Amino acid sequence: MANLLVIYYSAFGHVYQMAQAVADGASQSGAHPVRIVRIPEMVADTNRVIKQDKDRRPSEIEKSSSSTTLSKQFRLTDRYHKYEATLALQKDIPIATNDDLRWADGILWGFPTYYGSMPAQVKLFLEMAGDLCIEGALEGKPTGIFNSTASIHTGHEAAILTAMVPLFHFGMIFVGLPYSENPEYLTADAIGCSPYGASTLAGPDSSLSPDPRELLMAARLGERVADVAAALKQFQANKA
Repeated sequence: MANLLVIYYSAFGHVYQMAQAVADGASQSGAHPVRIVRIPEMVADTNRVIKQDKDRRPSEIEKSSSSTTLSKQFRLTDRYHKYEATLALQKDIPIATNDDLRWADGILWGFPTYYGSMPAQVKLFLEMAGDLCIEGALEGKPTGIFNSTASIHTGHEAAILTAMVPLFHFGMIFVGLPYSENPEYLTADAIGCSPYGASTLAGPDSSLSPDPRELLMAARLGERVADVAAALKQFQANKA
């Protein structure tokens, strides 16, 4: 039996839904304890990117044809309401702490893609977890990543690849999604997921919901990390 932690940040609910699927897979029908925690939003409104959408005026959007086109694609003026609803949906999910990471034998990280990398909320959380790096508390623990992005061209693979770097600094062992277990992503259909991890396409305006195939592969990622965590824990016990 291994302790599995699903730690995530979600602005519009897509990663929250993926986190539920990851947790279901990691639990393996109750065989492993699973804890779901969330990385908090920035305390100050001025540090929240979404506030730009709230304050954006139609007159500002119409200053150029290019900004008008992008605003319509992303429906920037409508997203704040969905953001607020998502925050309310997650209010009962505990806030992540360093002790959660210490408790875990395996950790799965989830976040949306911002400019091809993790959002500032997640980067800040990792930076504030420096004590764990000094202690070596996460060394040898398996980890996996799941995320969301607007479309197949907006960086979900790049975000996972760049997120590996700080996790390697913590000494974690990375677990991906192999081809042989995930034939669903070997398709020309516009869905997420790759050998690097599980992902969902939220749509440019964040209006999509995770595809059942994306949720299935997210569950498999959770199960795979759980398998590795349990095997490593047993190995360490036998070695002792």
